[in-house]
Amino acid sequence: MSFNWAEDMNCAVTVCDKSGVIVFMNQKSRETFCKNGESMVGRSMIPCHNERSQGIIREMLEKGTSNSYTIQKNGVKKMIYQTPWRENGEIMGLVEISMVIPEEMPHYVRG
Repeated sequence: MSFNWAEDMNCAVTVCDKSGVIVFMNQKSRETFCKNGESMVGRSMIPCHNERSQGIIREMLEKGTSNSYTIQKNGVKKMIYQTPWRENGEIMGLVEISMVIPEEMPHYVRG
């Protein structure tokens, strides 16, 4: 699978397989999660999460649900979107997109 489309995006893109092993991290993801230049590709992301988060990951992988939320860390607000990726309808793993968002953001209701 090629992830060239994601490499230079202005958001962090992290992809894991259905067992939670990271198969791709774009440049922003590596800058965010790789300490001391050590790549997480090939390693399980499961131990990096608490029990509650592990349950959410299991549910997304089993039921095909998505998860989204905002966080603030070091004065930076981000939106996190996590969703399964599929091949021929079968869940193959998860994609997480993490993007910096402004403190105040317009919200439009369209009809």
